[in-house]
Amino acid sequence: MKSLLHPSRVVTLVFLVVILLGTALLMLPISHADGAATPWLTALFTAVSAVCVTGLVVVDTGTYWSIFGQAVILLLFQLGGFGMMTIATLLGLMVNRSFRLRTKMAAQFESRLLGLGDITSVAKLVLVVTFILELAVTLLLTLRLHLAYDLPWADAAWSGLFHAVSAYNNAGFSIHADNLMRYAADALILLPVMTAIVIGGIGFPVLHDLRSKFTDPRHWSLHTKLTLTGTAVLLLGGFFALLLFEWSNAKTLGPMPVADKLLSAAFASVSARTAGFNSVDIAVLTHESWALHYFLMFVGGGSAGTAGGVKVGTVAILVLLVIAEIRGRSDSEAFGRRVGVSEQRQAITVMVLGSAMIVLGTMLILCETDFPTDQVIFEVISAFGTVGLSTGITAALPDSSQLTLALLMFIGRVGTITLATSLALGEHRMPYRYPEEHPIVG
Repeated sequence: MKSLLHPSRVVTLVFLVVILLGTALLMLPISHADGAATPWLTALFTAVSAVCVTGLVVVDTGTYWSIFGQAVILLLFQLGGFGMMTIATLLGLMVNRSFRLRTKMAAQFESRLLGLGDITSVAKLVLVVTFILELAVTLLLTLRLHLAYDLPWADAAWSGLFHAVSAYNNAGFSIHADNLMRYAADALILLPVMTAIVIGGIGFPVLHDLRSKFTDPRHWSLHTKLTLTGTAVLLLGGFFALLLFEWSNAKTLGPMPVADKLLSAAFASVSARTAGFNSVDIAVLTHESWALHYFLMFVGGGSAGTAGGVKVGTVAILVLLVIAEIRGRSDSEAFGRRVGVSEQRQAITVMVLGSAMIVLGTMLILCETDFPTDQVIFEVISAFGTVGLSTGITAALPDSSQLTLALLMFIGRVGTITLATSLALGEHRMPYRYPEEHPIVG
């Protein structure tokens, strides 16, 4: 019974139950725009994509689903995003507690990500941040859509709410067939969406740290510093790389004025890291931009947030490990702190297993389809990283390949966090150690 109640199993079961309930609701005739019953695979794929806040779709969200169906989808990615933020944060507290029991003073000093107080207050804080940000972005989008695009108040409010919640939860769902391409030149639409994406995806431990010590960056936790630094590097690097690769592309940024090019490149850089919105057509990007997206989608956002991927902190730890090895140092260090050995092992494990999932998923789909390898890789990484961007082949994939993508979305959303938590909770010292040898590396 104890093994069944292990936090990693609880998270998995909760998400499975929500997916099954969502599938059942989406199969109802009331969820279909034409009042027909939805095929089970379409409903299942959409439910998985929504709960795992991915955004990959096999049907057009705005025309295939009724308002009821769209509301179900919104509820699913709200539960998926808020639920994962809450669950991941609370599991982080459990991990910290277990460390604190073993090494009270060291853990209290080195793992200052979250307070170890009342769990209910932590969940409430997540709820407050979610509600305030989603409401603010909803109001901004609603006013813009009504005043600039002459949408009736009801339509503007629904579109504003849907896209605000989708952005904050990094879900990537849109009720427009062209996603957000119609707003490619509208900063008053894209900037609020970008803000929601970044705040939702940066991770609750970072938000908590900033909230309590915003004016005292010297005392931010190492996790916060690594996440913010890594996020800045990825956003700026992605922005300049996309400008370089797409500046003269006649199908994307080429015909745009300079200001619009800058806006679209910034939006693409933000969205590529698990948000799944697009203001330019992904299918006509250059191959260099696709390759850049592979990396950005795989890395993802911050831990214990609404973003997916292997996480910025994971990659940052591995970079520090490589730097330490090159410099001949035994410790991985940054900002005057040393990264724990157990965290280094977890980062390596998450990276290796994540890469294995990408390779396996790509091979399975290539065996079943004739699509180019680069498009299949894009689709697989997008699914595993819970991004939702697509080159346009999702709906054309056979049923078995769509099920493969659904499984990748689930693993990408639930597996990496539960894996890391299971490793931390299950850590124990052996009463013996084998003799050490040194196999050749490289």
